Amino acid sequence: MKRQKRDKLTRAHAKGYHAGISGRSKELCPFQASDARSEWLGGWREAMEDRQLGMTVR
Repeated sequence: MKRQKRDKLTRAHAKGYHAGISGRSKELCPFQASDARSEWLGGWREAMEDRQLGMTVR
């Protein structure tokens, strides 16, 4: 059975979260389209909140 690709916006959110949790700047957002950029930044902000709570990537 073939694996289905995740929705592009879901991937943008996940990539933003990963960037945020690893401490990257929000200025490094790779997306130009406003909807994907918005999802990436949402993931980034969520990760920053989690970092303040003590979550980190090792």
